[in-house]
Amino acid sequence: MNKPMPSASPSRGPSDHEVRAQIVEAATEYFSRYGYEKTTVSDLAKEIGFSKAYIYKFFDSKQAIGEVICANRLAAMIAAVSENVDDAHSATEKFRRMFKTLLASGSQLFFQDRKLYDIAAVAAASPWPSVKGYEEQIQRLIADILRLGRETGEFERKTPLDEAVNAIFLVMKPYFNPLLLQYNLDAADEATVQLASLVLRSLAP
Repeated sequence: MNKPMPSASPSRGPSDHEVRAQIVEAATEYFSRYGYEKTTVSDLAKEIGFSKAYIYKFFDSKQAIGEVICANRLAAMIAAVSENVDDAHSATEKFRRMFKTLLASGSQLFFQDRKLYDIAAVAAASPWPSVKGYEEQIQRLIADILRLGRETGEFERKTPLDEAVNAIFLVMKPYFNPLLLQYNLDAADEATVQLASLVLRSLAP
């Protein structure tokens, strides 16, 4: 691959966007083969055919590249959850599907793309902004389901909404947080079914 000439203009137009996407795509493939922690920016530069300095024009660090990859993966997981939840006809079923799909998406990444899963685990340990955003989206999903359940009479209304959301979030966290999930995979399928039932019983009016 021929090394591109840096743009004379500091502005980031469409060509810069394409180069960023190219770097992310190549880094995703490289990380999936060799792992995030063992890879350096120099390794990526050599693989892509860019200079290390040129990569730094677009990303401040290896973590910045990993952040984009992690955000893409977590966004795909949230999209899978939303798609599975949207056509459920009750708040109860939406909650069960949300919990089940979060586990399935995380497990799929763990087993099918283990080295990229490691990026998510590193991100969760810090945590990186992408993981914080991911967790905030899950909290919003929980809140939306609780509101619906309260409106339809499926769930109780006495507990403050933010308190209920936080409690449910903490119960679910070992089964969707990338850092924690890897230690809870053995009994995760059964545990999530039982925990979902327990949470739903606690929400009954």
